[in-house]
Amino acid sequence: MNEFELIARLTKALAANQTVVTGAGDDCAVLDFGLPDKLFLFKTDAVVEGVHFEKDTPPEKIGRKALARCLSDIAAMAGTPAAAVVTIGLPEDFKPETVETIYDGLNALAKKHGVAVVGGETTSNPERIFISVALLGTVRRGKQALRSGAKAGDAIFVTGELGGSSAGRHLDFEPRLAEARWLTEHFPVHAMIDLSDGLAGDLGHLLKASGVGAELLKTAVPLSRAAKENARKNPFGKMPLVAALSEGEDFELLFTVAAGDAVKLLDAWKKHFPKLKLSCIGKSVAGKGITLRDKSGAQKLNTHGYVHFA
Repeated sequence: MNEFELIARLTKALAANQTVVTGAGDDCAVLDFGLPDKLFLFKTDAVVEGVHFEKDTPPEKIGRKALARCLSDIAAMAGTPAAAVVTIGLPEDFKPETVETIYDGLNALAKKHGVAVVGGETTSNPERIFISVALLGTVRRGKQALRSGAKAGDAIFVTGELGGSSAGRHLDFEPRLAEARWLTEHFPVHAMIDLSDGLAGDLGHLLKASGVGAELLKTAVPLSRAAKENARKNPFGKMPLVAALSEGEDFELLFTVAAGDAVKLLDAWKKHFPKLKLSCIGKSVAGKGITLRDKSGAQKLNTHGYVHFA
């Protein structure tokens, strides 16, 4: 049983109440506490030694990544982060100085984005460090971006470049908070998700939630220099396109808008975010699954993103 099969099994009968607008199954839960202009976003995520970082990873980067992952999910909903609580599990031989430096990295990113760190929990954990962050945020009522709104014929966009995140970018990525809020303020975004598990996997989640399929143009997928360098150094490793589709931890935004808005969006984006690439990589279509197209024709995509327990 892989991660998503387990999630589906566990979320069949979760408890709910009248505050829940959107529950399990999107990047964040959306909650309504009766404020006239705001909804609340709620998210938790974890990083584990040996999975998300290594024993020799600089401690400040571990703390930064622990919070940044949650911030990226708030971005995927076009929200603004507000407050976090942090749970950290430590082995018996932990060094207090290392833990303090982890928190230095977390706090620095929190201050940058106006997040208050308001508490948490410390506990013992055999052999390795884990950190779990729960993050509360807000979003303007009616402006929350969900995974479930894509329509056949939409243009599919992605920010930045993909693949090769293991070369270091998975520790230093910038959550696209300002960009996501700008998007939803200026264009009707039909659906959005952040790329944590790879383009193939996360696009698949968005398509499944929306009930559509997708056709991608191979040459339009923006490949990072790291993905190309990895392929050049290791010809038996992943090709750049496969890395972009499957490696994960890019933490870019993937979203859809009506095809008629695509050119206007690209022009406006270049003016507001000249240093961040925006690429139209294909379109959503009626049906299921993802098709890759190039000069030689089209083929069904069999590659999937990163999946725990697979």
